[in-house]
Amino acid sequence: MKIQLGVMFGGNSTEHEISIISAVQAMLSLNREKYDVIPFYITKDSRFYTGDALFEIKNYKDIPALLKTCTEVTLIKENDVAAIYKLPLSTFGKKRIGTVEVAFPIVHGTNTEDGVLAGYIEMLGLPYVGCDVASSALGMDKFAMKAIFKEYGIPVLDSKIYTTPDYESGEELIKKIEVAFTYPVIVKPVNLGSSIGISVAADREALVKSLDTAFSFAEVVLVERAITNLREINCSVLGDRFSAEASECEEPVSGDEILSFEDKYISGAKSGGAKGMASVKRKIPAPISPEMREEIRQMAVKAFKALGCSGVSRIDFMIDCDENKVYLNEINTIPGSLSFYLWEPLGVKYCDLLDRMIDLAMKRQRARANLTFSFTSNVLSGISLGGAKGSKM
Repeated sequence: MKIQLGVMFGGNSTEHEISIISAVQAMLSLNREKYDVIPFYITKDSRFYTGDALFEIKNYKDIPALLKTCTEVTLIKENDVAAIYKLPLSTFGKKRIGTVEVAFPIVHGTNTEDGVLAGYIEMLGLPYVGCDVASSALGMDKFAMKAIFKEYGIPVLDSKIYTTPDYESGEELIKKIEVAFTYPVIVKPVNLGSSIGISVAADREALVKSLDTAFSFAEVVLVERAITNLREINCSVLGDRFSAEASECEEPVSGDEILSFEDKYISGAKSGGAKGMASVKRKIPAPISPEMREEIRQMAVKAFKALGCSGVSRIDFMIDCDENKVYLNEINTIPGSLSFYLWEPLGVKYCDLLDRMIDLAMKRQRARANLTFSFTSNVLSGISLGGAKGSKM
């Protein structure tokens, strides 16, 4: 029998639209002989919709019109599956329209990729593709991930974080940053992806503008020195914390000091259609030495395992060409287009990559079935809190 596979995408994220592109790409590539694919589009106000129209990327040009052709639903845990019910629920005839056996979240950014959606799926008790709650949250927090990578001996740039109260201090924050770093610096929201809110500041005036931009997206902002003679190299990893392998390396071509949202998603789409990260100008394989390629691939696997990741992630590296040294920049736990274009050069077709990700989800679920998460106790039998109104202090 086919697996009832629920693909979840969208959500309340600055990368909402990119999630749609990644998910539609994946849904069109999944093996329909193995899976009944059920799309779940999550609106920006966190409502779930399903319907056949969600398979067509052209339909998302007018989302209000699209949703009129779809069905708003909710998921309810029923034994080992999640039942799909039409909304609104009614007392008589709850309108159960199907089930989900495995969830495949393809989301990007805060409020989705950061463990929020993984936590929701955990509560439903479903096996799901990708990182668990902890590794998702760590992978989204650029400062937290750096701390873990340092612990594992993985080279990262030194950085500091600043909060909204720091920002409100104005001149005092500028002085703190200038004491800690020399220009130029990179300023970025601590928990966003797709280069949103990230900029390079070469002087005080630019730093003020960069902080204004970053704090408009997040309450915590990270600052680190900017590498002036920079090359960016990316590598994907497939597996779990126990066994993982690296893809081919790429060198994305940027129009500025850093690869921007425009570079990643807009420029390529103008000529290549809605291809997400697959449309970025890039060199594959990256024109680097065999020794550096192997160093980056080994470091990528080490970082993936250090965070306890699962499924497919993309790890982004920076080469300081003046030092000829590699630094790990960040990990993307659900990368745009699921980085399928980094696996094809190694002979891994997209449909096979998706199969292996789903197999990893099932493997994790089987392992968890052998763990103890609760046990029976008599703790509540002798507890009294003083009646309905609570105890008196």
